[in-house]
Amino acid sequence: MEFRHLGRSGLMVSEISYGNWITHGSQVEEEAATACVRAALDTGITTFDTADVYAGTRAEEVLGRALRGERREGLEIFTKVFWPTGPGRNDRGLSRKHIMESINGSLRRLQTDYVDLYQAHRYDYSTPLEETMEAFADIVHSGKAHYIGVSEWKASQIREAHQLARELRIPLVSSQPQYSMLWRVIEAEVIPTCEELGLGQIVWSPMAQGVLSGKYLPGQPPPAGSRATDEKSGAGFIAKWLTDDVLTQVQRLTPLAEQAGLTMAQLAIAWVLQNPNVSSAIVGASRPEQVHDNVKAAGVKLDADLLKAIDEIVEPITERDPAKTESPAQRP
Repeated sequence: MEFRHLGRSGLMVSEISYGNWITHGSQVEEEAATACVRAALDTGITTFDTADVYAGTRAEEVLGRALRGERREGLEIFTKVFWPTGPGRNDRGLSRKHIMESINGSLRRLQTDYVDLYQAHRYDYSTPLEETMEAFADIVHSGKAHYIGVSEWKASQIREAHQLARELRIPLVSSQPQYSMLWRVIEAEVIPTCEELGLGQIVWSPMAQGVLSGKYLPGQPPPAGSRATDEKSGAGFIAKWLTDDVLTQVQRLTPLAEQAGLTMAQLAIAWVLQNPNVSSAIVGASRPEQVHDNVKAAGVKLDADLLKAIDEIVEPITERDPAKTESPAQRP
């Protein structure tokens, strides 16, 4: 495993981090989830990403139990706050009330005294940013989180939050956006802003919900048991990629992966890691062998000719509009 600084902070994270968004507490049983976490640890992954909303808070509980007994100082545990975790009107968003209650719930479920990174899961237009950042400052100063991050925030929102973070003397160090060969909306504005301010990217869905693994074929139904067939947790997110135009172009990447000595999944993960502003790529898994396969993308260097060839293939199906980085206009 290779390690990188999270932005310009002193915190080191594994190039491949393990996330349990769709799998833990919903798609796979706890025994399988624990086996995947053990596989991640065995391959050298030390960075684990979750959120209070995943599987209705169950994902944090599963991860907490799976990591129990590990040396806490040797792990980087990340979680998030914003989406609804209860039926009440204050069980969501980035109000002081919800943030302060959510951090305590997350720590209890994760069975830890602190998280290394606490992230705003979306931007909250219903709460003054000053209120949100002051609540984060109290969490950092109380020792419940070491660093602060954001997820799917626009460049202008990141810049304003960074200024407040400096005034409040807390380290805002990261952005967690969707990023892949097919989804490059952060390249025009978010990445340049984060490079300037010293934030690193922790990217999710580097395989475009599995489409870049190459297992989805044009004109054919999704493989049985794949994310596209799981109506409870995965099908809605992957649907936008399951067109023949997209799948046909993705299949053209196969010889390039073979040329590089990589699987399609490894090529996709290695691709996002070529961006120097990316600190870590989040992967999920429902089977331990997927973890062992994915980590082989760490440390891979793709040459300029290969990157150019990839761009030529995916350009017709790539989304680049920075306006696609968005948060709900109203709290969900």
